[in-house]
Amino acid sequence: MSVFCTKWFKKWSKKSNLKDPDLIEAVANMKAGLSSSDLGNHLFKIRVKKPNSGKSSGFRTIVVYRENDRAIFLYGFGKNERDNISTSELQHFKKLGNDLLTLDKDKLKYFIDEKILFDIKVSR
Repeated sequence: MSVFCTKWFKKWSKKSNLKDPDLIEAVANMKAGLSSSDLGNHLFKIRVKKPNSGKSSGFRTIVVYRENDRAIFLYGFGKNERDNISTSELQHFKKLGNDLLTLDKDKLKYFIDEKILFDIKVSR
């Protein structure tokens, strides 16, 4: 399974000092049914721990996920920044997530080459 993020998410995660292993761990926890909420249409809200802290005071991320295929981090926010996403944001993320899940391997490669999506790996 591949894990990616959007350009916006990459900038936000760098500013928030999140590392790729933390994001990989968050996806593994979601697959195990931990620290996540199913928002429908393959969209999940996943808790990600802050560096040197825990999940409860950490970040919330919006991820589109299809089992045995791909997970794509779309959006993130600190629990101290806001409580949740709005209904209109949720609808936007569902549409974006569906569009990203329909990408075939060639289009996915194109999005990576054009720096629209970024590959998340355990080590860089």
